Amino acid sequence: MAKRKTEVPFNGTKEQEERLKAVIEEHKHVEGALMPVLQEAQEIYGYLPMEVQIMIAEGLGLSLSEVYGVVTFYGQFSLNPKGKYKVNVCLGTACYVKGSGEILERLQQTLGIEAGGITKDGKFSLDATRCVGACGLAPVMIVNDDVYGRIVPDDVPKILAKYA
Repeated sequence: MAKRKTEVPFNGTKEQEERLKAVIEEHKHVEGALMPVLQEAQEIYGYLPMEVQIMIAEGLGLSLSEVYGVVTFYGQFSLNPKGKYKVNVCLGTACYVKGSGEILERLQQTLGIEAGGITKDGKFSLDATRCVGACGLAPVMIVNDDVYGRIVPDDVPKILAKYA
């Protein structure tokens, strides 16, 4: 199993668990139910921790390895929680050649986490993404829905300060 990139413990609520059980029950006898159940589970929890994958496997009568295999195969699913502020750095070709690798390094240093991780306070999560379609603004960093283009590593602290 993949190692978690976070120190934030799973803290699902009883309400979330009941919602997930209802989703599983609704799809239980439908062929190909795993994908829609995983998608709805991620909507409920924001990510798919092992505890949720176990509930899904047991509820659908599947092996945990089958559920985990699907979760790790598709990029739409996350094994790690996301922060209040989701920071994404584009590492597509245009952004990368214009320095997005250095921006990612600066973000990792500033936030004290690796890409794919979340700060201990749950405020920021950091991800490296592929092309976001804003090549003309390269290099690009996105915080939630705010796009920052043509940035340099020294811009990182000022940008993060807006969300502190």
